Amino acid sequence: MNSKKYSTVLFHVLAWVLLMSIPILLLKPSRPEHGFLHEREFLEVPEIISYISLICVFYLNAYYLIPTFLSRKKTITYILLVVILIALVSAGNATIMHSYYPFHRSLLRSFNMKLFPGIFIIAISLSYRIIADNAEMERIRKEKENEALKTELSFLRSQVSPHFMFNVLNSMVSLARKKSDRLEPILIELSGLMRYMLYESGIEKVSVEKEMEYLRNYINLQMLRFGDDVKVNFDFQRSIHDHSIEPMLFIPLVENAFKHGIGIIEQPEIDIQLVSGEDSLFMQVINKCNNESKEIKDKNSGIGLSNLKRRLNLLYPGKHDLLITEQNNLFTVSLNLNLK
Repeated sequence: MNSKKYSTVLFHVLAWVLLMSIPILLLKPSRPEHGFLHEREFLEVPEIISYISLICVFYLNAYYLIPTFLSRKKTITYILLVVILIALVSAGNATIMHSYYPFHRSLLRSFNMKLFPGIFIIAISLSYRIIADNAEMERIRKEKENEALKTELSFLRSQVSPHFMFNVLNSMVSLARKKSDRLEPILIELSGLMRYMLYESGIEKVSVEKEMEYLRNYINLQMLRFGDDVKVNFDFQRSIHDHSIEPMLFIPLVENAFKHGIGIIEQPEIDIQLVSGEDSLFMQVINKCNNESKEIKDKNSGIGLSNLKRRLNLLYPGKHDLLITEQNNLFTVSLNLNLK
């Protein structure tokens, strides 16, 4: 029996013990009736049978009558069965009570006294079943929602790799045509990046240090491609706190800078800054841009930033600020993560 089922059984046992203890707390000393003192004890045979029958009514209604009839819109049938059940149980308990205490009260009065507990138990079992069904439906809804989010995150994360690989392979094709000596070191750097993608990106969280190592490899790869044609400033201010983040979360910012910050731009320069605080991470990427350029972007342009926005909304809802600005021929992306 797992812990959840054990807790449910324990809850039911405690609830019944509490319910059966109420008469003990309310029981008053007996008084003389009909000329003699009847010493009445709690939990005699009629009371034991009455409680057992009411417990059976509770579970019969909650786990059979409601799912079989009420949940299937057979309301009239359900009401008739409940009325018959209450009548039979009340009559049976009244008969036992009357036979055990023949001079205590009339059979009709005993029946009337047993009728209310039966109605009360039916109402309690109906409420219990409604609450339990609603809780189960909510659990299933959240489970489906979580699975949908995991699927979407997996899809968004998988799009990062092909988009990145597309850009890198274009660079390698260019170097291959030129028969450049830089092709071999680029392949070595690329193998390191692919190793990270294969073995680290599938993990839910990675350390900031690993993510920074991945960014350095990516920057080194790009520098082997462009050489002195671009200036890159990378400033990583470490913290004593070992934070963990979603893998490949920062690469779209850097990749976007290399894709759109190099081209018809005089003296291209990219500034990358990452500050790791006690409960936050701040990353800013600035690259030069040419607002007058009429360069036609491919249909994949902007995939990285669009995916990043969606991933941030799913992973850090209400705990991130992403600011994108473009002015004075500078394109700036600032990301602040609250890791509390």
